[in-house]
Amino acid sequence: MADVKREIERKFEADPGAQVPDLTGTADVAAVAALGVTELDAVYYDTDDLRLAADSVTLRRRTGGSDAGWHVKFPVAAHVRDEIGAPLSDTLPDSLAALLRSRVRGADLRPTVRLLSARDVHHLRDADGCLLAELSVDAVVAERLAGPGAGTTAAWTEIEVELADDGDPVLLDAVAGRLAAAGVRPSGSHSKLARALAETTPAPKGKPRKPGKPGKPERRERASAPTAGDHVLAYVREQVEAIVALDPAVRRELPDSVHRMRVATRRLRSAFKSFRAVLDRSVTDLLGDELKWLAGELGVGRDQEVLEKRLDAAVEDVPDPLLLGPVRARLRLWSAARRADSRARVVGTLDGERYLALLDTLVALLDEPPLLPAAGRSPDKVLAKAARKEFGRLADRVALAGDRPPGHERDLALHEARKAAKRARYAGEAARPALGKPAKRFTRRMKEVQSLLGDHQDSVVARDALRDLAVGANEAGESSFTWGLLYAREEAGAAARERELPGVWSRASAPGARAALKS
Repeated sequence: MADVKREIERKFEADPGAQVPDLTGTADVAAVAALGVTELDAVYYDTDDLRLAADSVTLRRRTGGSDAGWHVKFPVAAHVRDEIGAPLSDTLPDSLAALLRSRVRGADLRPTVRLLSARDVHHLRDADGCLLAELSVDAVVAERLAGPGAGTTAAWTEIEVELADDGDPVLLDAVAGRLAAAGVRPSGSHSKLARALAETTPAPKGKPRKPGKPGKPERRERASAPTAGDHVLAYVREQVEAIVALDPAVRRELPDSVHRMRVATRRLRSAFKSFRAVLDRSVTDLLGDELKWLAGELGVGRDQEVLEKRLDAAVEDVPDPLLLGPVRARLRLWSAARRADSRARVVGTLDGERYLALLDTLVALLDEPPLLPAAGRSPDKVLAKAARKEFGRLADRVALAGDRPPGHERDLALHEARKAAKRARYAGEAARPALGKPAKRFTRRMKEVQSLLGDHQDSVVARDALRDLAVGANEAGESSFTWGLLYAREEAGAAARERELPGVWSRASAPGARAALKS
């Protein structure tokens, strides 16, 4: 079973043999206890093209110290990483390999860098003896094991201060201030591995650049303006990187991870459809089909999560006298059974070869994008035209839904309008870096339409679930009154959304909201 720890720390440069200033009295530090020196031996693994290092992800096998074993670290924010550990073994544990699968895919993981560290450990404690942080002075020797610079070594000394569990980050600021006053500067590398790679990678060959003449700036080549293709590819790259990065978060069941991964998948598929003038659809249509499949598999878990929250909130809003029968118990059992099935399905999808093949194809597309002639044009007209087309598509679907009689037919038409609103919103998002505030305003209006229609669709789904729950309660001899009450409330809420739609659509289709669509 893997252990998870959130690591909040600061790293500092230090001279060999550096002495740490007395930190007693810094913030809540009442005592500094020396624990002695520990010898650590860590081997870091990566692919030949250093995919993990490129994403600031580390994989190591370490002996020595109190936490010997395998460790994977994922960046969370500046100075914050999640460390997932597993017991020491000769081979990488499957639980950790799965977390790296979206990045590694079919490539081999090889020993890349070895770090030998003599760690002088100190504990910073408060007046009650509680641990506030661990400070260590590390004398490091790094050896490059593979790739350019193999056999090269580097050595340095650094000071590392790691916050204890539930510690206050203010302490790290105070310690940093005390160290700065003593002449200790922050480290230029976010990790030991990053520094080891930087210091053992050979400098590129070539003639040194001649400096400019005194008093005159050096001549620089004028950078060409970003094209429509540049903007579209940047948006596509952002979504592909999000899918890859969110894979381990989904496996770890981190909050909102499935939703965010599904959104990235949908944004990517939408971009392929909206920008067919930029990217060759003979390539992207096939990828779009695979992305639709992936979004559907992820949606099993996400839709269940959204539905559970909606039904839980609805039940809590019912006065106790109207809760007839074991309503909460039935809802919990119903949710648990569906959640277990959806979780297994999502993980099974991420472990499948079809998913890995999709990731490989997406990365290959970014390496050699299938650009069409319009990709080389100015983004203003190309991206605005794409957004204008999506807006027109949405307008047609909103009008069609308004012509449908209330009931199932209108529900289906409104759901199609919702999907069109989503595509229009995503087209606006992709155009925003090129078109600026008008595109931002357009995107916001499209999101309002999408949100309203999304709530309507959620009500449609909730009513289907409530009917099933009512049938189950009735078959078990329980009262189905409360489920009928909730159904009626959902029906009334959906009707209210339909009444609100004309006003929301009027704002979304106003000339000011569509300024980004002018060519």
